[in-house]
Amino acid sequence: MKSTINFMGVRRIVMGFTLVVLVISVLSLVFRGLNYGLDFTGGTLVELSYQHGVELDTLRGQLAQAGLGDALVQSFGVSTDVVVRMAGDDGKVGQHIAQVLQAADPSNPVTVKRVDFVGPAVGEELRDQGGLGMLLALGGIMLYMAFRFQWKFGCGAVLSLFHDTIIVLGVFSLFGIPFDLTVLAAVLAMIAYSLNDTIVVFDRVRENFRILRKVELIENINISTTQTLLRTLATSISTLLVVGALMLFGGDSLWGFSLALFIGIVVGTTSSIYVANVTLIELKLTREDLIPPPVTEDARP
Repeated sequence: MKSTINFMGVRRIVMGFTLVVLVISVLSLVFRGLNYGLDFTGGTLVELSYQHGVELDTLRGQLAQAGLGDALVQSFGVSTDVVVRMAGDDGKVGQHIAQVLQAADPSNPVTVKRVDFVGPAVGEELRDQGGLGMLLALGGIMLYMAFRFQWKFGCGAVLSLFHDTIIVLGVFSLFGIPFDLTVLAAVLAMIAYSLNDTIVVFDRVRENFRILRKVELIENINISTTQTLLRTLATSISTLLVVGALMLFGGDSLWGFSLALFIGIVVGTTSSIYVANVTLIELKLTREDLIPPPVTEDARP
């Protein structure tokens, strides 16, 4: 096919670059770790309500002047409702923050709607359960792919998802971006999105093994990836537009969530083409791997 794109012709270059990014991500995760948010480390959440709308940057400046520069300020639905998160378990911190902000802007009355405390033990439990849930999801995906296709496809899919997850976590670790429950939810959503792309390509590879009987594996992958390219690009670009809108207009509360999704979609689209398919090449997938074993006389009813 003259119109087939030779994706696998540059696989060594792409995989070399991917390996460098993976090493940087792993080193950052090992030596820097993740900047866990209060959902995981514990702390106090204070919900405030203003009579008039306020600017979050103004509130951050007011808290910084009062020695509370480590507080995380986020909007809560509307411009008059604000959530302030900070480390510590002082039950009076809500009133203290309200007094500081009220003194900085007496013309805009502020009231404390609620004060919640998340203990470090609860945060650690959330972190452990979230990590366990991610591992169980990857294990279930491998079993699903092994039953639907073949175990080599399952290895390719799981390695691709590990690649995506490590790079997303590595970016958050390298730049010190807070990692909270919303980001964890985005990582899990990214896994599902990337898996969908991988299954589309794998399904076409399996189908072309039956249709194009004289085609070798690398050529089959190039043909299959080319045939699904328009669908992949259309899905990825349309999703990126939505996620980009969330990043621009979603506010601070959705920034980490949308950033993780944005990185995951870009990386996941690439890994579906290269990491997953290169794994099939390295495992030497053959047409015979997809042919069910013949039924013997003893196995017949």
